[in-house]
Amino acid sequence: MGDIILRFATPWVLWLSLLPVALFLMPLLARRWAWLKAYRRPATLQYSSLRLTEAGVPFRQRLQFILPFMRLVALLLLIMALARPQSGRAREVIIGEGIDIVIDLDISGSMAAEDFVPNRIEAAKVVIREFISQRKYDRVGFVIFATEAFSQVPPTLDYDVLERIIDETQVSWDIGLDSGTALGLGLANAANMLRDSKASSRVIVMLTDGANNSGQIDPMTAAQIAKALNIKVYTIGAARPGPAPLPFPDGHIEYRDSEIDEETLKQIADLTGGLYFRAEDAEGLQKIYNKINELERSKIEIRNYTNYRELMISFIIPAIGLLVFEILLRHTLFRKIP
Repeated sequence: MGDIILRFATPWVLWLSLLPVALFLMPLLARRWAWLKAYRRPATLQYSSLRLTEAGVPFRQRLQFILPFMRLVALLLLIMALARPQSGRAREVIIGEGIDIVIDLDISGSMAAEDFVPNRIEAAKVVIREFISQRKYDRVGFVIFATEAFSQVPPTLDYDVLERIIDETQVSWDIGLDSGTALGLGLANAANMLRDSKASSRVIVMLTDGANNSGQIDPMTAAQIAKALNIKVYTIGAARPGPAPLPFPDGHIEYRDSEIDEETLKQIADLTGGLYFRAEDAEGLQKIYNKINELERSKIEIRNYTNYRELMISFIIPAIGLLVFEILLRHTLFRKIP
């Protein structure tokens, strides 16, 4: 549901009508009331105090101001009715389809390496959250893999839930898993998540810092599956060349060289119509996701509609009611006897 909008279809009526009312009618009414008060008071005898008499100002005389007031309010309501007040509810119609995207993230132990700030996996999580925040009509899913692969969130538009799961993601040894890199299994799992997707464009963005050394599915076999399902795969190798400090759960630190299998990652991307990228720091990783964001744009057309409902009758009815009531009072309670 959209926002409620109030407007006047012919607002010029207000300018043409309310301005003379404010400048002329109201002062005239004020003068008429003052004149009535000064020259049409009932005959009285002057005493030092009204308490000395039983006669006071008649009740009807005190309420006579109601008649011109009611007529004035009725006039204002009729003027507003002529300006055609309308209420409408705006709604947004989306024409086209979004993209179904699966974020495929390596959580093997080596993703704790500190060549990125603060480490590879935390830098990746920040960039992925930013990537998701720039989507609006695309369903995004999330898969993690180490020695095994896990479907965390199926493609969804509930980005809050997705981002919360990403925030809670840790490297394999922090959640009791063996450290390894099952590229093929991770890719196959992500492809399976998009198997039943009806979106015209389906994309996997796979980030890893290593080479396939676990799992029962070869990476190129998984790539063939993705190609058969018409899924485009963007692959990202995230590691700086040379030794990087890698803290282990027991507290000791080792310096390890990157083991990215760039050749396989390039072949996966080429086979499926995607691209391979290499990130050597968090800034470079951000640029890569920005580039993918530009390449994979939803073909969405947004049209805004507002259906208006006439409110004129809501002003005319009380105006007529006031006029009828004013006439009745003038000829009954406030009737003038010649």
